[in-house]
Amino acid sequence: MRPCWFWGETGTGKELIARAIHRMSARKDKTFIKLNCAAIPTGLLESELFGHEKGAFTGAVTQKVGRLELADKGTLFLDEVGDIPLELQPKLLRVLQDQEFERLGGNRTIRVNIRLIAATNRDLAKSVAEREFRSDLYYRLNVFPIRMPPLREREGDIALLVRYFVKQYAQRMNKQIETIPTETMNALASWEWPGNVRELENFIERSVILTEGRVLNAPLVELRPVDYEGGLIDDTLQSIEREHIVRALRETGGVIAGLHGAALKLGLKRTTLQSRILKLGISREEYCN
Repeated sequence: MRPCWFWGETGTGKELIARAIHRMSARKDKTFIKLNCAAIPTGLLESELFGHEKGAFTGAVTQKVGRLELADKGTLFLDEVGDIPLELQPKLLRVLQDQEFERLGGNRTIRVNIRLIAATNRDLAKSVAEREFRSDLYYRLNVFPIRMPPLREREGDIALLVRYFVKQYAQRMNKQIETIPTETMNALASWEWPGNVRELENFIERSVILTEGRVLNAPLVELRPVDYEGGLIDDTLQSIEREHIVRALRETGGVIAGLHGAALKLGLKRTTLQSRILKLGISREEYCN
């Protein structure tokens, strides 16, 4: 068994890459089994992973086959592996070393042949130093580590992802979206995306829902920095938004509507742009000579 593991921030696509590895391997015709270690209560995680026999504990009225057994000859993806309780880690280590285990309440040894892919958004080396994760399990998992970079380090990928998601969701919603305004793309490329690709995908889906014509109508007002108390830094946002609108109005000679108007350039409705101009206190003298 040669485990590999991904580490990176939430939303960077760890599961997507794990599935791609499975599809491109000799195990592609076998099962891909996923287990999110953080989503299952500690008392149930051992049963989910190893299975249990009937009567193994109160409530075990039938036999249960665990995820390890289901993934035999296939791939087991352990998401958030850093959340596995310390008392359960030696049992997982045994599976990695000996490729065998017993169900809870059972005495029959079950052998498995699986590819293990683990993922975490934690710094496992730090967890080991703080005695929150076993060092022997860490070194056993650390055969082939892969770092998943956050989206803010992949600025060149943002435009490709935006076009892909726009096309995907436009087809699902039976819409014809042909244009992504330059201002919109620049704003998306400059945002840090703390939720990474998942946040970007959700934002584009929301934008497609809001779009009524052929030009993507992205709610750029949502891309707001957050302070340490969870509040929105409105002054900074309004300053940036005001600058974008004034620039667009200058480039269109103050024309708001129509094919050559600022509204189309910004990906906004005419009425929406007029409302923003009033709210931001933009005077005609600022964009007309």
